[in-house]
Amino acid sequence: MFQRHQQSFLREHSLSIAAISILLMWIVLYSASDPSKHLGSFYGNAIADWLGVVVTVLATKYFYERGSAESFEPPHRLLRPVWGLLRDHSLSIFLVITGLGWTALYVHMDCQAKWGQVVGNIVSEWTQVFGLVLLTKRLIERGSKESAK
Repeated sequence: MFQRHQQSFLREHSLSIAAISILLMWIVLYSASDPSKHLGSFYGNAIADWLGVVVTVLATKYFYERGSAESFEPPHRLLRPVWGLLRDHSLSIFLVITGLGWTALYVHMDCQAKWGQVVGNIVSEWTQVFGLVLLTKRLIERGSKESAK
């Protein structure tokens, strides 16, 4: 029974596990590299990019954004207006709050330091993910799940 549960866990979370594993690989490679070299700079950029992938996979799994076909569908028992607003925009709220955290960290770091550059790239990535969430609320792309609605 344990083996069956373990197989289903791995199957149900394989995308998250793979994305987190790749992110950890970039962090290890960057930690051991020289950021002034091309390869080290690449590793730093890859950290921000793959952190964006991880947050996209995990945030859309647990947070909801009204109008998104990929978002987690919350239970309908939250009917009060404030809870409904929080529910309908929980993904945006999560991205804004965590984005402000990354920005505050970046402001207080040496932006030329090894990890300062990475955090700057993460702030850029967070802005991009949040912008994509906002754009997909109103704009459509032929062939997407949202376009079929």
